Amino acid sequence: MGHRNRIGRQSLSSTLDREVYQVVRKIIDSREQYGNGETERTPAMSFKEVYDEIRTSNSSLNRRPKKLLEDSIERVLDSIRGEDAGDDDGEEDDVLDAPQKDESLKQSNGLNKSIVGAWTKNNGVPSRSGTATPKRERQANGESLPKRRKVEKPAIDKAPPTHVSLADMGGIEDTADQLMKLLSLPMWEPEYFSSQDWQPNRGILLHGPPGCGKTMLANALAAELDVNYISISAPSIVSGMSGESEKALREHFEEAKRSAPCLMFIDEIDAITPKRDSAQREMEKRIVAQFLTCMDDLDLAKTDGKPVVVLAATNRPDSLDPALRRGGRFDKEIMMPVPNEPVREQILRSLTRKWNLSEDVDFSLLARRTPGCVGADLRDLVSTTLNMAVERRLNTLEEAATADEEANKTEMDVDGARLPNSTTSSVHQKLLRYTKIKNYLRSKVLSTSDLPSVSGTSVITLTDFLTALPQIQPSALREGFATIPSTTFNDIGALSTHIRTLNTALIQPIIQPKLYQKLGIRLSSGVLLWGPPGNGKTLLAKAVANSSHANFISVKGPELLNKYVGESERAVRTLFARARSSVPVIIFFDELDALVPRRDGSMSEASSRVVNTLLTELDGVGTNREGIYIVAATNRPDIIDPAMLRPGRLETLLYVGLPSEEDRVDILKTLTKKLENFEWAPELENLARGCTRFSGADLESLVRQAGYAAITRCTDPRGRPVGNEDDIRITVDDFWTARNNVQPSVSAEENAKFKMLQKELGKVGA
Repeated sequence: MGHRNRIGRQSLSSTLDREVYQVVRKIIDSREQYGNGETERTPAMSFKEVYDEIRTSNSSLNRRPKKLLEDSIERVLDSIRGEDAGDDDGEEDDVLDAPQKDESLKQSNGLNKSIVGAWTKNNGVPSRSGTATPKRERQANGESLPKRRKVEKPAIDKAPPTHVSLADMGGIEDTADQLMKLLSLPMWEPEYFSSQDWQPNRGILLHGPPGCGKTMLANALAAELDVNYISISAPSIVSGMSGESEKALREHFEEAKRSAPCLMFIDEIDAITPKRDSAQREMEKRIVAQFLTCMDDLDLAKTDGKPVVVLAATNRPDSLDPALRRGGRFDKEIMMPVPNEPVREQILRSLTRKWNLSEDVDFSLLARRTPGCVGADLRDLVSTTLNMAVERRLNTLEEAATADEEANKTEMDVDGARLPNSTTSSVHQKLLRYTKIKNYLRSKVLSTSDLPSVSGTSVITLTDFLTALPQIQPSALREGFATIPSTTFNDIGALSTHIRTLNTALIQPIIQPKLYQKLGIRLSSGVLLWGPPGNGKTLLAKAVANSSHANFISVKGPELLNKYVGESERAVRTLFARARSSVPVIIFFDELDALVPRRDGSMSEASSRVVNTLLTELDGVGTNREGIYIVAATNRPDIIDPAMLRPGRLETLLYVGLPSEEDRVDILKTLTKKLENFEWAPELENLARGCTRFSGADLESLVRQAGYAAITRCTDPRGRPVGNEDDIRITVDDFWTARNNVQPSVSAEENAKFKMLQKELGKVGA
């Protein structure tokens, strides 16, 4: 007994374990003394018995946390069970009571190993059943258990992709040519660089909006180069274990160096290389530092003269650590923008080059109808169009099956039961349709040569594309862009002088840039439309974007402002960064006076920083502003900061004032063109001339009120039509009735102020 006590006390190191051990030994000794029929071996103790005994008898242990106490009881019971398992000779070991230091240490270590083994078998959760888990040393058939083998990591695939090529991509000829110039010679003739002691580009960064083809271009480039290719998804590098992320990164770079010449592609690189200044965890900083070290080790002297080039892709280049974007690491940065109209046409032709298309498919029309779409959106359009053709094919087969059924005077069976058509529900009829088609195909077994003869169902038509277009949402629209508007100059009455000025200042430079470059004319930076409200300033901006086929970003001045320090300036920078990826683009600032008020002593520091940021972006300091055009509108040009109105920024000022008498007639004619069953009458010209100080919005309200008057005239007090509903139309009398309900929105005093302000500014205007 003394021998067992020594072993237990030596194997339990903590104070709590020793106290619990004393309680358990006391219970065991008490049972042996009074006898419970178990005198030969230690009585079996269960977890519940020990726990209840401690809770009822020991006050010092009761104050210990429950979880710690339970874990301590488990360890003590496992230790005692280990003593019993190793004590096969009973009391004969009492002769070894003399202290033996070396033997005690061996026995103590053995018991510690048994405790660890018990925890390992139970996955870290010891059993509370009161019985020890038997050690499983053999299989059920008596054979020894197989040894555990270390799981080997799968080998890194270095074969170039074969499912894609540069021919599968359209509209990226310039980008692909630039990449081939940078990569072809280093990969195919590395001796040329090593002999000249030149260092090829170690890294190339592809960035642009999501869906523009960065990953697909990298795979197509590797297939074209036909060299070893290692593709890595950056999030797969990150591991929860400390040091595992850095190890995985080192292994991939070491494998690339062993396989040189090699092209390594890292997708979504921003996931592992964030800015270390704003990194929230130390692990992120270590990964960035390890990546920088691996990039520096790609020197030709360390790769046996064979180059390893890292090609990375991201749609957030500004989030990368600055140390990564210097020479010697990512030497080149290539932006893949949102495709313009000619590029979209090339992409559509490339995606459908293997299709059987009808002659009426107009790719130029489809390109005009898909503004803001990137390559992924156009692929979605092609897939949806195919579904339209499949639906048409199903309809054709259904008609053929119905005709065949009527010819044979039989009814189709559904699940083996004949159901009359009168009893089939709408849901059942839908199921009956597919059953009918299935049975028809099985009975006829059409050959491939029969397919074109069935109403040309194997041919994709323009109607399929136009039907699929409304189901596609451009990615640019999801990112907050307002793409090319549908408003045209035909929707705007009068304002002919303004249209000619905008055509010269904005539309023609976008459509024919080479003509202006040949004459040495610097493109206009921006146009400011100002004047009383409701005179068509926003309509003019939308019509300009439509006529120039440029992307259109509409920004309400106050929506860029944020109460947090620095967020407003960031919003301005993000706006221009998105615009640079969508050139040619027109940025329309509505209510500009709210965004860039005059800087004086009463202005807050936050508003002043926003004005400074916008001025810097307009000047293009540190960035390229080519292809970005600014159109702004305001009712208060007098409170706009004067620095915004100098040449080089918003240098063209157009006063959009109240229309004249003839302009009001033209505007009213334009508005009434959209009315059904309406005929223009000469009396309306006199009505329009008599609407003094009416703006374009006021005239639109006049047309709307005339419609209300027509509805009131042709319906009873409950709103039900009187007579034939098709005979309801707007008449001249309705316009005269509406005239009494509409008043001009611009007063004579306000109009006089705008006239005086026009003379002070002395700029172009009507």
